Amino acid sequence: MPYYRQVGEIPRKRHVQFKRPDGGLYAEELMGEEGFSSDSSLLYHRYLPTAIVKAEAVDPVVSVNTAPNLPLSPRHFRTQDLTSAGDLVAGRVLLSANGDVRLSYATTDRPSELYRNSKGDECVYIQRGSVRFESTYGVIEAGEGDYVVIPTGTIHRWVPSGTVNALVIEASGHIRPPRRYLSQYGQFLEHAPYCERDLRTPQEPLITEGEEVPVLVRTRGGLTRLTYRNHPFDVVGWDGYLYPYAFNIEDFEPVVKKTHAPPPVHQTFEGPGFVVCSFMPRPLDFHPEAVPIPYNHHNVDSDEFMFYVGGDYSARAGSGIDVGSISLHPAGFTHGPQPGAVEAVIAAGATHTSEMAVMVDTFRPLDLGEGALACEDPGYAWTWAR
Repeated sequence: MPYYRQVGEIPRKRHVQFKRPDGGLYAEELMGEEGFSSDSSLLYHRYLPTAIVKAEAVDPVVSVNTAPNLPLSPRHFRTQDLTSAGDLVAGRVLLSANGDVRLSYATTDRPSELYRNSKGDECVYIQRGSVRFESTYGVIEAGEGDYVVIPTGTIHRWVPSGTVNALVIEASGHIRPPRRYLSQYGQFLEHAPYCERDLRTPQEPLITEGEEVPVLVRTRGGLTRLTYRNHPFDVVGWDGYLYPYAFNIEDFEPVVKKTHAPPPVHQTFEGPGFVVCSFMPRPLDFHPEAVPIPYNHHNVDSDEFMFYVGGDYSARAGSGIDVGSISLHPAGFTHGPQPGAVEAVIAAGATHTSEMAVMVDTFRPLDLGEGALACEDPGYAWTWAR
């Protein structure tokens, strides 16, 4: 993360004695990336974070099988038609994946068990509902439009208030703000479409009592359930540059040009082999002869996974795309507005767009999960030829 945070009680110096009220020592835990060579935070536990009493292998509760996008085709998935059984961890329905990222959808109203993803960071976009995110760092209250970014190795759980719909982005590494938005020292620059003030982080420690507490752990080798002797939510304080945070899509400030601006101006995060973009309501292009919707384009190096989360999609009118839809436009396929959309928008004299979408562009092909195939609109590929 680009700035330092301190929460709860910590000693004046790192790695010195920090005594509990009973005279014993709090236990340090360094959470660090890239082998002590990148961002880290130092957490102070009441109990040893290393004390486990049981370990058992766990079989996946949801399908992880994928198939190539063959024959090569643009796809339309209707998440409105998906059902999922489980919580915001176990109830994820896999839509698309490659070696860099997994994209899933979840609908749930039940709390998850404690969970630690040790394969990579996660970014969870809350489409509908509200949820309490609890972790060793503290609590974040999240709701509609929030991205919640969770660093690798963070023990956490999700506690919904009613039904929650969410898109889950699981990275093979770390998810960060784009480097071009930051100074060489990590501060957001003036041209960035959001800044530190827009990020919400835990504000105080979360202390939970408990013994023999199970935690589901995902690693590159599979799933394990570790049972901790004491509840891992026992951190009295922490500081550093590594922690979970929330960012609401409404706080993204779109860039506007005289003519149509390409998707990189909407970039919100970057991960290994992919980027995340936020499309928000904005003034349309204002050149007197502008074509105020996207031109046909062929991303020769990337697959485009677009989740439509709000507003009106005039450029795709007649395609079946609606709120809750996901389109997948693979490399090798040229895509763009629906036939007649350009002329219709120019004739209407539109000055603003109301569309909202979350896009993930990947630089390796996306395979299809069983969840995507279960909610696919089979006629979508031919909508440009009607």
